[in-house]
Order: sequence, then C-alpha cells, then structure tokens
Amino acid sequence: MGYTMLERSGDSAACSRSGLADAAVQFIRERCENLRFCGDKADAEKREGYLGTSLRERQIPYQMQMDVDRLCLEKALERFLRSGSKEDAFDVYFCYLEMFVGDYEKTSRMIELLSKFEANGSRLLMKHRDHYSHAVYVFALGLALYQNNGAYRAEYSRCYGLTEEGQAACHYLNYWGMTALFHDIGYPFELPFEQVASYFEVSGDRRADRPFVAYRNLESLVTLSPAVQVRLGELFHGRKFSTSDELFACALAQKLSGTYPVTEEGLAAALREIPARPDRFHFYMDHAYFSATVLLNRLFCTLGCALEREHVDALTAILLHNSLYKFTIAHYNEPGNLPFRMQLHPLAYMLMLCDELQCWDRTAYGRNSRLELHPMDCRLQMEGDALRVVYLFDDREEARIRAYQAAYARWQTGAAEQKPRLKAYSELYERDGDGVPQFQQNIARIVDLSPVRLRVEAELCPPVHADRARYLSRCSFLSLYRFALVLNGRWDSADWKMARDAGQEEAFLADPANLERFARAFKRLSLEYQLSNINQAKAFARYLDAVGCFYTDQETDLEMVDRFTPEELETIGRLEHQRWLQEHYDMGWAYGTPEREQRELVRLHPDMIPGFDVSRPDVTWEQAQENYLRLDQGERDKDTAPMECMLAMLRMFDGLRIYRLRS
Repeated sequence: MGYTMLERSGDSAACSRSGLADAAVQFIRERCENLRFCGDKADAEKREGYLGTSLRERQIPYQMQMDVDRLCLEKALERFLRSGSKEDAFDVYFCYLEMFVGDYEKTSRMIELLSKFEANGSRLLMKHRDHYSHAVYVFALGLALYQNNGAYRAEYSRCYGLTEEGQAACHYLNYWGMTALFHDIGYPFELPFEQVASYFEVSGDRRADRPFVAYRNLESLVTLSPAVQVRLGELFHGRKFSTSDELFACALAQKLSGTYPVTEEGLAAALREIPARPDRFHFYMDHAYFSATVLLNRLFCTLGCALEREHVDALTAILLHNSLYKFTIAHYNEPGNLPFRMQLHPLAYMLMLCDELQCWDRTAYGRNSRLELHPMDCRLQMEGDALRVVYLFDDREEARIRAYQAAYARWQTGAAEQKPRLKAYSELYERDGDGVPQFQQNIARIVDLSPVRLRVEAELCPPVHADRARYLSRCSFLSLYRFALVLNGRWDSADWKMARDAGQEEAFLADPANLERFARAFKRLSLEYQLSNINQAKAFARYLDAVGCFYTDQETDLEMVDRFTPEELETIGRLEHQRWLQEHYDMGWAYGTPEREQRELVRLHPDMIPGFDVSRPDVTWEQAQENYLRLDQGERDKDTAPMECMLAMLRMFDGLRIYRLRS
C-alpha cells in the first residue's frame, strides 16, 4: 500500500540545509513501507469490514492506519529537525512510544523526568548540556547513516538474518529507536552525583578529595520479574538470570570476550560496583548503566512488554555508550586500544558513533558550559559510504575564534606555556601531522571509522537559528499530554460545557474521574488525532504572544487574564485555523465535500482551501485568512473554544497564570 493513499503529504524535507533531514525522512518514507502491516488483519477485514482507527474505530483499513502512523513519525521528525525545540522533540518520543511500545502514558515518566531534571537541576553543575533533544538528534542521525551507508545496512542485515531490504529497515527503525531515544534516560542518577561534586569543587583539586554520592538498595531496580526470567531462559538457552547485572554481563561477554580481555564474571562484578563504588571508576557515575537498567525494569519487568533478543541488544548498546566501554572494557585512551567494530554489535556501534558526532544545537545548562563555544548546527554530506560533517559556528564569534587561533599559534612556537582551549572549536581546529582534527581522532579511538570514512570540519556562518520562535511563555515542562486529553475530551462532554458555563472548570479538572474518562477517550484516537491535540496545546504560547499575553509561574503586578476579549479570541482563532490547515496538508488532506463518514477514508475536508495547490503545501497567512472568512460561525468557534480551555488547564496542571502585557 505504501503511501499511495497519502501521496498529497509531499516531502518538504528536501529543502533542508543540513542534509540530515533529507536522509532521515527519506529513510522513513522510502525504506519503511509496510511498517507494522498485518496480513491477518487485512484478511479479517474482508469478512468484518475496516479494522483501522482514525477519528473513531473501524473507520479506515488497518494498513492505512499504519501508513498514517508512519507519516506522523515522519512529519514529527521533520518538524523537530526544522526547529530543534524540546516541544517538537516530545512529538518524536510520543510517536515512537505509541507505535512501538503501545502507551505513552505508562512510559512518560522516563523521558519527562529527564527533561525536568535537566531544566532545573543541571544549572547547579559546572558542565552540562541538553540530553533530551540530543537523543532525538542522535535518532535522526542514525536513520540518515543507515539510509546512506551500504556497509552498515549489509552488516545489520547479516547480524539479524534479514534478507529483505524493507524488512531490515523496519526492524532497524524499531530497535534503533529504542537504543537512541532512551540512551540518556539515566541522567537523573548522574546529575545529583555531579551536583555534589560541583558543590565541593575547588580550583586545582582532585575528584578523589571530594565527597561523592553512591547508590545502594537497588534490589528493586535490578531484580528481574519472574516472567522476564522465564523469557530470558528461552532466549539464552536455559540460562537463569535473577538480576539485570547478570543478564548484561552474559550478553556483553558473548559479543565482546573474543575481542576484548573481558569475562562474564568480571563484567558482572563491574556492573555491581558502578552505582555503589564510583571511586573505582575515576569518581564518575555512569548514566548509561542506569539508562539500560531503568529501561529494562520499566518496559519489561513492570509493564510486561514482549521481550526479544533484539531488545537485549538495544539495552546492551545503551550500556556500552559511555564509561563502561571506554574505561573498563577497551581502555580507549591507552596505547594499543582497539576501536569498536560494527560487526561486534551494530546497534552499539551506531550509538557510539552518533553520540560522539551529535554535539551541535545543545542547550548549555552548566555554568562553565554556558561560557563555552559550541556548534550551533551541522551540515552533513553523504556520498556512498563517505560521511563529511561540517560543524557550523556563529560568525558573530569570529573575534573570539581569531584570538584563540593567535594564542594557539603562539603556543605552537613555544611563546606561550599553556595551550589555549576553546571548547568545542579547539577540538576541530587542532590537527595531527596528517591533518586529522583532534575531534575526529577522539572518535577514531572509540569506534572503527573505516566503514564510514569520516571527515569533520568547522565553518563560520550567520546564525542559523535566528528565526527560532521564542516567546515569553516559559515553564520547566508543559504537561502536553494532559492538556491534549482535555482538549480532546471536552468536545463531547456535556459535563465540561456545564462546568465551563458555571465558571467551575478547575473543580471539574480536579476530579480524577473526569480526567480518567478523558484519558480513555484520548487513547481511542489514532496517532494522527492524538498529535493534533498535542500540537494545538503547543501552539498556545505563540497565540498568547500574538495577543500581548504570556504565562509564567512567577508572580507579577501585571493584569491576570481569566478570559480573553472578543478581539483576542478572533486573533487566536485565525492563527489556529492556519495551524490546522498546515497540519492537515502536511498529513495529506485536501479540499473536498464527501459525506462525513467518508472523510477519513478519502482524506478530504470541506474546511480546507478550495483549489489549493497541494504540491506546495505551505499555507500563507493570506490564504488562511481568506479561507477562515468563508467558514460559518460554528466552524470558527472550533478554533477559539480550545484556547479558553487552556486557561483553566495551565492553572491546574502547571500552576501557571496568564498575564496581559501593559500596552
């Protein structure tokens, strides 16, 4: 079926400046046809009618629903690569969890916790940068490399016995997604460790001289459930594992013991000591250990997700991407180090490579990190198996860079004793006798670069994120999922309408039974409509900015907003209509007047723009306004009513208030 029903969606990533979006989106669109298709359900539909869900259940063919879901992931990733924002990163996480795990709500805490910790706790650190959006960039980079690197595709297929290209790509999307998107969820364990270290830091001191945090009483985290123990026995030929440490040690030893001087017993001992004895690991806490352990515990022991050998590979890939591999297995900075080869563990290889390459557009939280110079973007050029990565630095920093280059030249001639540093620019500027930058040399000590023929460079250019939307409305982490539940649930809720008319919205939302009812209704929607509600909630900050308002958790002496004026609602309604139109064109909808029950099947809607050129799907403000004016009042109200609902939700869920700026 492919995208035959959705060909109007277009491929706007082709205009991206980086090459990353082109390749990542092409991977999903071109290589992953038939993703999550089910022949049994297609056969059942011949007897029972449609089994796919859109706005309601049994509205469309099941395979069509799977195609729409795939398009949702494609567009979510495309939006993120265009904006780089945490809010758009959220969409990618949401799509992946709904498609491959099955329920965002049950797994949300893992990724929301990472976002909250980084936004709040990491400001107490000397060095720390974003890992939430970083993981989505890593995910996209891994898709792009798979799309263009034939050697990696062949090795991945060989490793898992996959003979058909489309089957291999869909397999990779599933297990690479788990590896990349969750590889840093253990940072909430590392951050408190680093906070204590930073608190006691004195210039010139050693970590060994400072107090440090250690973790004990982890039995509930590392002990495997009976069901998981049974399943692992099936996967590992009768072996019995009682803890995740035992499982990881066995799985790693099977892959690495013939190449590196490690044993299962030695690895098991090291894994037991990582959380409790950081003094034996250079006084650092390995977040990768906690990422793999928490993911195994949450998805498979607690939620009971089906466990396959590939999941174990994803978990051990996560475990290997940080200090366990570098300092315990490979000792990568020592003479004779053997870089990691893709044949040993393709998922681990890809994660190590992409994690090192992805250093651009990462929010700096730590006090020193905010003062350092980091690349704002990158440009990828992939020809055959060769990869050229150009890191782009803000040309407004040219004076700072020239000063560093002059200081470096003085050091090279012996005129200065101390080598200057300008992280991360200096690692791209310093080169060995063969002209290889220090940054690339570091990666080459970790992974074997011969299959990718890597070349890295640095360039100055005008700011590439100057047009990134920034609004006064800010909070640590918007409860987008809960907002989406209510935005959807209020449509068919007479109780909500009564509470709204009586000014009792907050009391209504405080009742857990109402939210549970809304949650059940939300979960019955397709992924397309769930995302639509989420994106409507995300747009609220932009709409407030347009009418001179903002939300905050800080008290101000400005006028608090509990209702919008008619003029403000009109402005918000027009903006929301433009967003709705763009969203629908991106998802392959067009203008048409079919019967209501047929809309989801043919993807035609009477509120779209008549005669719109779907081959150029960017909706201009003028086009949206002209179309808005032709709608009757009932249709226009659909664009404004949700925004009044947001007033109550912000107060209830995030403790925020909306204020109107003084004119």
